Amino acid sequence: MAKPRIFVSSTYYDLKQVRTDLERFIVEQGYDAVLNEKGHISYGSQEKLEEYCYKEIDQCDILVSIIGGRYGSQSHESEYSVSNKELKKALDTGKQVYIFVDHAVATEYRTFEVNKGVSGVRYAAVDDVKVYEFLEEVYDLPKNNTIHNFHGAQDITNFLKEQWAGLFQRLLSDESKKKELDLIQKLSETSETLNQLVEYLIGEKNNGETAVSNILLNNHPIFSDIKSKAKIPFRVFFESTNELYEILYASGFRSLGKDELGYKKDYYSAVFPDDGIKVLRVHKDVFDEQDNKLKVMTPREWKSEYVTIDIIFDDDIPF
Repeated sequence: MAKPRIFVSSTYYDLKQVRTDLERFIVEQGYDAVLNEKGHISYGSQEKLEEYCYKEIDQCDILVSIIGGRYGSQSHESEYSVSNKELKKALDTGKQVYIFVDHAVATEYRTFEVNKGVSGVRYAAVDDVKVYEFLEEVYDLPKNNTIHNFHGAQDITNFLKEQWAGLFQRLLSDESKKKELDLIQKLSETSETLNQLVEYLIGEKNNGETAVSNILLNNHPIFSDIKSKAKIPFRVFFESTNELYEILYASGFRSLGKDELGYKKDYYSAVFPDDGIKVLRVHKDVFDEQDNKLKVMTPREWKSEYVTIDIIFDDDIPF
């Protein structure tokens, strides 16, 4: 019987015990752990050794990335370390990824943020400032990737146990819905036909253009996306950034200021109510920059990254 294969990516010497504990946990769950130091990666003679690590990720189902204080071995083909590139490889190929950052490193990262560009700064939690430069990329990932701080292996295994239980429950739920697949396919085909019709009418620039634009606005993909991700219990509708913020304020959200941790200039950001570490982001590209009005978009033009949820550090609750 096939088992999920879990690739453990990190530097070795500083995280040796964490890797050992994580391997034991993975095996106890009945899964296959893939660790370089245990001989789980098959090496050939045709390419550099690191290339076989990246190829092994293609054969795995999940990657657990652990970022500690050491930068690790430099990749021979890029500006990243080998463990950094392993994480980027998993993200690029769409693997399920869980990212864990050492608590001391995550805490000192705030010092790095305010001292970027200042020469001569020395950091206690890392051996190379490149660790923080890569973390900057990690925290800026466009998707809602799982990033958590940890003090020890127990923090990682406890979190993974909850996450994998959730994945199993979702699988069981999906299995029970197979009878609905035919109906969904038919609805998808109908939706595709309607999308083509709408785009044709817009392209014609005829008298029906205004009516079509109104239909598109009333059924804008952003409304269902925000309603789902922000868990708003009522129908969402707005035509401008001001109206969007009014809806979010009414639901308990608050806007994220320019001087606060987690602010991104290309997004309108609002902090979830009663949860200072989750931020709802709406990309500014969906609004007209002249009058802040919502742009008309078809479902085909909509991108998932226009509305996202980010997690700020566990111990960095903005006020």
